[in-house]
Amino acid sequence: MRTSNTLRRAALALLTTGTLALAPTALADTGHHGSHGQAWRGAWAASPQSAAAPLGPNWSQQGFDNQTVRQVVRVTASGTRTRIELTNRYGTGPLRITGATVARTAAGKTAGSAVEPGSVRTLRFGHRPSVTIPAGETLLSDAVNLPVEAFEQLTVTLYLAGPTGPATFHSFSSATSYRAEGDHRADLSGAAFKETSSSWYFLSGVEVTGGRDTARRDGIVAFGDSITDGVGSTADADNRYPDELAERLAATGRSRAVLNHGIGGNEVVNDTSWAGEKAVARFEKDVLTEKGVSTVILLEGINDIGGSGPAFPGGPTPEVSVDRLIEGHRTLIRQAHAKGLKVVGATLTPIKGSFYDTPVNEAKREAFNTWVRTSGAYDAVVDFDRAVADPADPDRILPAYDSGDHLHPGDAGYAAMADALDLDEL
Repeated sequence: MRTSNTLRRAALALLTTGTLALAPTALADTGHHGSHGQAWRGAWAASPQSAAAPLGPNWSQQGFDNQTVRQVVRVTASGTRTRIELTNRYGTGPLRITGATVARTAAGKTAGSAVEPGSVRTLRFGHRPSVTIPAGETLLSDAVNLPVEAFEQLTVTLYLAGPTGPATFHSFSSATSYRAEGDHRADLSGAAFKETSSSWYFLSGVEVTGGRDTARRDGIVAFGDSITDGVGSTADADNRYPDELAERLAATGRSRAVLNHGIGGNEVVNDTSWAGEKAVARFEKDVLTEKGVSTVILLEGINDIGGSGPAFPGGPTPEVSVDRLIEGHRTLIRQAHAKGLKVVGATLTPIKGSFYDTPVNEAKREAFNTWVRTSGAYDAVVDFDRAVADPADPDRILPAYDSGDHLHPGDAGYAAMADALDLDEL
């Protein structure tokens, strides 16, 4: 079916070029409310990562120069006004956005990078069309009058006239991104966009305000690694388990925004060279700054268990004991509770037959899952392990749910995970 993040409103300094620059010391976001006091809420998100390409080529390490990047996202909240979040969190220097637009994605399965006529809106930053984002910073655009409905697709287009250097990005996107030479930010057609990528670049959030759901503050953040990120699901189909959860909620009359903050390869207590900062460090920046959320689902730890082996991309990370992994989860729970968020803990899914499958790793997984089920540390628990396991061989993913690598679920497996969540406990 096709179905934020460190937000900063900076002190503004106008350059003689007409480009808006953000003062690097001004980090607070004061834009928590839209016009007439309406509250902003997250509608889509992706966790930023530093430039890397451990599993194949992408555009992050080289960056961009006189190129236009067009990116498609699907929102899970409705509103009458929209704004986007751009990030240079891991940039090595200032990032100049020469211009940007947002539009509704053209209808049809073959639309690709085309956008709907009449829907293109020029994005502004402090009322100016260009902006420079200092290294390490994140910002929000001004709001535009672009009403959106939950499960509608938006296309965000960035024109980058000068060299950007290495790009802050999100490695495993669930949608195709597109690149063109020159300035094509206002194009309706996708004809100029000859290159594609399976990552998102500089784009880390979409927020909405207004409409019938303006007072809702009950969004859900799904936090984790590649199984939250949706590795193994069909590209351009929005079949990750958080996508399926958002659809299930809507189908039962309980519509809520669901924001995906998974990073493929991410670990709870170890930093990696390619899969994002460790969860206990990025949780505050990626989750606790999200607007309009009340619940977080924690599914992470299998890479801590398997990452010390030779099969881990980018090289092994330090071995992690079950006790250390548990303490990492307790840290995340404390951080969430301090912000008033409800925490749903998830068991780790099967690994038998995968490149993580060893007796030691399986014993760790089972011990950690026992703690998740019995500790009482979370406000609620979802047993994803049992939801996707083969009843005849419970240490293995059911073949019908397996993407093929015996580690990541496929579309049917992600749907089963979404179905396993008790909606009354979210």
